[in-house]
Parts: sequence; C-alpha cells; structure tokens
Amino acid sequence: MVDRAVGKKKEGWGETVKVIVQALLLALVIRTVLFQPFSIPSGSMMPTLLIGDYLFVSKWSYGFSKYSLPFSPDLFEGRVLASDPHRGDVVVFRKPSEPQTDYIKRLVGLPGDRIQMRGGVLYINGQAVPKEPAGFFVTGGGTQIPQFRETLPNGVTYLTLDADPDSIGDNTREFDVPAGHYFMMGDNRDNSLDSRFDVGYVPFENFVGKAQMIFFSMENDTSPLEIWNWPSSLRPSRIFTWLG
Repeated sequence: MVDRAVGKKKEGWGETVKVIVQALLLALVIRTVLFQPFSIPSGSMMPTLLIGDYLFVSKWSYGFSKYSLPFSPDLFEGRVLASDPHRGDVVVFRKPSEPQTDYIKRLVGLPGDRIQMRGGVLYINGQAVPKEPAGFFVTGGGTQIPQFRETLPNGVTYLTLDADPDSIGDNTREFDVPAGHYFMMGDNRDNSLDSRFDVGYVPFENFVGKAQMIFFSMENDTSPLEIWNWPSSLRPSRIFTWLG
C-alpha cells in the first residue's frame, strides 16, 4: 500500500511538471509568433497612448527577426516572412543604438522619403501633411495642451499634441530616409525622443511588431495587480481600444 501511494504521488508530481512545461512552451510560442504584451511607461505617444496603457503587439505583422525571439539571440539576420509596414503604423522597435531597449512610435517616413518639420508641420517629400486644430487634451493634472489632427498621404489619421509651437522638434533639417530604414515620430511632438533626435533611422530588422489593441489601462501609476485600486484608477473606456 505504501509503495503504491508513493508511486501515485510521484506520478502526480510528474504530471504537474509536464503541464507546467507545456504551458511555458505554449506561452513562449504565443509570445514569439503571435502576440506580445507591452506597457506604456512614458507620454511620448499621447494622446494615442497614455502612461498605464497595456497593449497587445502582433509579432507576425512584419515577419520575424532576431528581435522577435526572447533575449534576441543572434541566429540570423534580416526578417523571415517579411511584410512591408505602412505609413501611420504604431510600431514597437528596438532602438538602433541600444538594441536591448524597446521603443514605441508612429511610422511617418518610408525608405526614400524626405522628412522635415517646419513650424510644427510635418512635411513628407516637400508636401505638408494636413494639420487641423482638434481642441485640447486635458492631462490628469488639468493642464490643457493644444491638440491637432494629422492625415497622412495614405489616409491614416490620428491626433497629435503640440504644447510649444516653436520647440526644437518643430523645426528640423530635412531627413533622407535610407533604404531598409524608417522614420519614427511620437504623437506628443514636444516630448518624444524619436528619429528627429538620437533614435535616428530605424532598420527594418529592429521592428518587434505592430501595436494592435489596448487590452487594459490604469492611471495614477497603478499596478494592474492592485485590484483594490481598480475603482479609482481603471480606465474602462480605453480597454479593447483598437489601434491597428
């Protein structure tokens, strides 16, 4: 009787370990091939994305590079099953000078484009991108920031913020986007380190995926694990907001 009990106990532990290993492998496959969750730690993409938003990023949208894999092993170069990104996509990518760091910005410049900011207006290949006033964005502290609607040449439209009409990022040189690279900008134009500054042109290989949906959102720098704070900090209106 004792031997049978011990045998059943060992078998039970073995099944438990097997289930855990299978679950971890499934999670790894989902994270590598399908979706990866990301959280937003800064306001560089306001008003589209807010601090405390949690996103699903699709890994298959642009194909797969070494940055699609956990720990980014140097197994191959370029992309496998690559699909071209589109102007206006909200993209998670690895910063070229710090490939261990994830950034999220909007793609505004394709390979071969000429990109420039003049007086707070985005120019693509010498043509001004339409920019219409769209009221004000009100921060959690009650500050009102001028808000504008931009519409890219392919029809993608979104809101941007421009608190200072004469900031350093509102007037730039003309950038010539090289082959195989893309130009990224944050929607919060005065508070975004992007391709206008130290990020530079982003190689296609550095793309991690396309931001598709906000699946959860908390304000006041609240952790989603703090369930007792949900009544005061949860943003229900942002949950299941589609981005892609």
